[in-house]
Amino acid sequence: MRKRHISRASGDGPQIVDSGVLDLANAVTVEITSEDETHPIECALEVRGARGWRAAEPGPQIIRLLFDEPQHLKRIWLVFEETEFQRTQEFTLRWSPDHGQSFREIVRQQWNFSPPGTIRETEDYSVELSNVTIMELRIVPDQSGGDARASLASLRLA
Repeated sequence: MRKRHISRASGDGPQIVDSGVLDLANAVTVEITSEDETHPIECALEVRGARGWRAAEPGPQIIRLLFDEPQHLKRIWLVFEETEFQRTQEFTLRWSPDHGQSFREIVRQQWNFSPPGTIRETEDYSVELSNVTIMELRIVPDQSGGDARASLASLRLA
């Protein structure tokens, strides 16, 4: 998987794997603001990823997928988990058809994690997106500005 770190301000064709899910390891370059070395982004994007991604530092984070070839997407699955801290997270998912010249918002949502009871947020979106060149996920891990670190258990696209 190709990836590179980005500031907060700023191959082969893809293959279809289990249940029509896009093989992101062979379809994208990933830009991220940070990652914990024990929870790299691959762990959230690969179909068999188990540990998920986690930011190396608190505060807002960006995960940006730059597609090698424009994609037609019909489904987006996101799973977030928090087993330690009570917090309100906000995420924004948006896409670009023109390599980042413009973006279109898909969803902006807040979720309250309250371990040990509410520890998992699962989202399943049916979409009809053509010529997707960039998919971007922005995460504000704690609306109150606490020290929580953003995490993503999994992201799947089909």
